[in-house]
Amino acid sequence: MNITPLVWIITIAVTILFFVYEFFAHVRKPHEPTVGESARWSAFYIGLALLFGVGIGVVSGWTYGGEYFAGYLTEKALSIDNLFVFLIVMTSFAVPKIYQQKVLMIGIVIALILRGVFIAVGAALIANFSWIFYVFGALLLFLAYRQAFGGEGSDFATGRFMRLVRRVLPFTEQYHRDRFTIVESGRRYFTPMLLVVIAIGFVDLIFAVDSIPAIYGLTEEAYIVFTANAFALMGLRQLYFLVGGLLERLVYLAQGLAVILAFIGVKLVLHAMHVNELPFINGGEPMLWAPEIPIWFSLLFIAATIAVATVASLIKTRGGGASPSGSETSAVEERADEYP
Repeated sequence: MNITPLVWIITIAVTILFFVYEFFAHVRKPHEPTVGESARWSAFYIGLALLFGVGIGVVSGWTYGGEYFAGYLTEKALSIDNLFVFLIVMTSFAVPKIYQQKVLMIGIVIALILRGVFIAVGAALIANFSWIFYVFGALLLFLAYRQAFGGEGSDFATGRFMRLVRRVLPFTEQYHRDRFTIVESGRRYFTPMLLVVIAIGFVDLIFAVDSIPAIYGLTEEAYIVFTANAFALMGLRQLYFLVGGLLERLVYLAQGLAVILAFIGVKLVLHAMHVNELPFINGGEPMLWAPEIPIWFSLLFIAATIAVATVASLIKTRGGGASPSGSETSAVEERADEYP
């Protein structure tokens, strides 16, 4: 792809404008979105993402279009896993529903900024060090194992990281609307809203480590990586309120994501073998006999894995499923196991 600086500037500017509009149109005034509002905006952003992918296919060719759709599907699935942990954070801190939109919006913006940094770093590494594909592949295989075989859940509000933050900064015990600080007796205190944002930002950092190597296993085009991530995060706030009641029913999502991460990890290792330059592996010569997995197969595999995990989860939990309030259900808790 030949992406000029002007195209990058326009893309980033439009992305920022979308989030600015989101804030002033939906988040600035605290309220709990209705199902209808969430459904309409979720459909809008998903439709916009699909239309953008068609545009890439028409303008730049369907090889790049296929890479975009594979990346978007993967990032969207990983963003749904984000929602599980966002749900845990909201429950751990007992965030009032009318203020959850603001927390989610800030969390999503933090996620986009962090992923932008990781995308730039990843692009620089790939351009200068072909062996980084081995590292990315190994990392994804490790993350796949961790995703599939999680341990016990943890409570964000009482975790080690949050206890450290509470020791460093003075916090109140009560929420004061959606404010982050208040002044009492001449002294400034932080409210639990700031703790929630810190927790969300910490989660976003970890998920950026997961998602960026995954999508670089599907495309080396930084523009596709960025836009797929941006569209996956757009509408995530509405999706949270739309499917929040169904999240705990997706009991096999973690296993489905583990399969996807493992598949992309293997794909990265095979690609690393194909472009090998490490002197201690095959004498520094590329292993051209190593198969390259085509993007059409990657797209079909990812879509099929998400579909199977979703259908199997809904069948497994058909007719029941506890709501994630009070003590979390095990299906939701499992997604907090790696976070302190």
